[in-house]
Amino acid sequence: MRGRAAFTAQWGSARWRFASAANRAAFLADPVRYAPAYGGFCAYGMARGYTAPIDPEAFTVVNGRLYLNYSLAIRDAWSQDIPGEIARADAHWPRLSAE
Repeated sequence: MRGRAAFTAQWGSARWRFASAANRAAFLADPVRYAPAYGGFCAYGMARGYTAPIDPEAFTVVNGRLYLNYSLAIRDAWSQDIPGEIARADAHWPRLSAE
């Protein structure tokens, strides 16, 4: 569901929109819990050692963590080996997040 301009919050370098005031409050209470993995970059690209933009419709929640992908087709490819993709992306994230 798209967030509404009436329910925005600033966190990090991004402005976040929420569907309700309650959702915004939950996020602000623990933003790291709700923020997408890998700074919001594509999890598939991250697993391959590069950053890529995302399609907000191409997402997956795994163990309570939000992972975004470049497209629905890329999300489908990423979904073939989610544990492996996450492990590879986790290995690349420290270097790419420092750039």
